Amino acid sequence: MSEQQLDYSLLNRQLDGLLSGEQDLIANLSNASAFINQFLPNINWVGFYLIKNNALKLGPFQGLPACVDIEIGKGVCGTAVAEKQSQLVEDVNQFPGHIACDANSQSEIVIPIYYNKEIIGVLDIDAPVKSRFNQTDLEGLELLVKTLEKHIHL
Repeated sequence: MSEQQLDYSLLNRQLDGLLSGEQDLIANLSNASAFINQFLPNINWVGFYLIKNNALKLGPFQGLPACVDIEIGKGVCGTAVAEKQSQLVEDVNQFPGHIACDANSQSEIVIPIYYNKEIIGVLDIDAPVKSRFNQTDLEGLELLVKTLEKHIHL
């Protein structure tokens, strides 16, 4: 097991402890975004978009002000929802239809969030460098989202 995988395993246990006992979605997403922002190096934005009225609406986040509404199927976040799968983008400038909320963002990773087998939103993380995220990050962040999903009560 690499040091990076070990770090995600530890982060996962810490996130589970942080969210334990709290059932409010906004409180848990707020703490999750602050937690990830604190412990994930070399990122410039981390937050959540939630599905509302058949589109993605900005939720709790850490970073500069962001796009508020994203159509499903548009940009990296909307694509993750439409395709029902995580998106790992090494260079956002090469992603067709990328929505540039922050010109400093160069790479992005988006993980769908499920509740009762339906996507309810996404975790979105941007980095100011190209190729910031790799397969280990993808697997580690998907694990964090699975832990978050255990603490969602709608």
